[in-house]
Amino acid sequence: MSVEMMKPVPRPGILDIAAYVPGKEHAPGVARVYKLSSNETPLGASPKAIEAFKAAAGNLERYPDGQAHELREAIASVHGLNPANILCGNGSDELLGLLCHVYLGAGDEGIITEHGFLVYKIQIMGAGATPVVVKEKDHTVDVDAILAAVTDKTKIVFIANPGNPTGTYIPVTEIRRLQAGLPKHVVLVLDAAYAEYVRRNDYEAGIEVVSSNANVVMTRTFSKVYGLAALRVGWMYAPAEIIDALNRVRGPFNMNAPAIAAGAAAIRDQPFVQQAVSFNQMWIEKLTSALEGVGLKVTPSVANFVLIHFPDTDGRRAADADEFLTSRGYILRAVRGYGFPNSLRMSVGPEEANRGVIEALGEFMGRKA
Repeated sequence: MSVEMMKPVPRPGILDIAAYVPGKEHAPGVARVYKLSSNETPLGASPKAIEAFKAAAGNLERYPDGQAHELREAIASVHGLNPANILCGNGSDELLGLLCHVYLGAGDEGIITEHGFLVYKIQIMGAGATPVVVKEKDHTVDVDAILAAVTDKTKIVFIANPGNPTGTYIPVTEIRRLQAGLPKHVVLVLDAAYAEYVRRNDYEAGIEVVSSNANVVMTRTFSKVYGLAALRVGWMYAPAEIIDALNRVRGPFNMNAPAIAAGAAAIRDQPFVQQAVSFNQMWIEKLTSALEGVGLKVTPSVANFVLIHFPDTDGRRAADADEFLTSRGYILRAVRGYGFPNSLRMSVGPEEANRGVIEALGEFMGRKA
């Protein structure tokens, strides 16, 4: 018997996957730490969502509603959708994984863009398929590059719109052009995790495109503007046939009851959401202007974070800035794994954190190189 047969061995390809590494949370030796590495909202969750979560704690002995009716109906009401076309999951990550599990297999290809969310690649490889990475243009999804990469093996295309960690977006006209150019059997996944923050007239999260096509799905999350990252709440809007296929393989109780209750309350509290969006819009503009003012380059962002690019000089690279900021209690996200070895991503945080980073980076850039 070979050595390999003496213990369980993962199927080929699994050990080639680089595990996802979240943003760091701690700054040893620093009294006050501001975590600006995971794009969490500084306003927290709606008080109504917190109240609903606490109320659900009184029935923890009971299984949750396996169909998440309350949450699906709340989402449908706010967005004007048919609940039958909505599937909820344990974060949008679960839904992305289900799509790969259902529509990909050995020999298939999934297209992703060079700065796209790392989970896409992980899930494609986890399904035994091959990720095909296409270039972006000016840190933005390039529709022509995607269409040029399509082959007979292509089964799925992932688009983050807005992108993460770039914060850029493509208009709905480009989304429609992409869909029209794809073979009808290829699933186009529009990951709109940051859609609520976008304030551009030519942007559309994906609802219109999904409603008029059989091969497009849109995923959304409650982890960002709704402040429910700890509960892992995501949802998908998709054609009935795709919803049916995913329902056949998802876990029967894939969402917990407190998450369902809190999510329904959160999405119904749209005035609270608008407060978060307004706060974010103000600080995205202030951060971009201030950071450019100290000599840094910032990719224009429509999301709740900024991608900051550092000079390629000794002592003032991204790694140096990361160390400098961490020593002062400001934790940003290194994005080397996303193709930006000399950049940091900064989430919009509370006012004192935003001002503190601006001041600290001003000091950092003023140092003698």
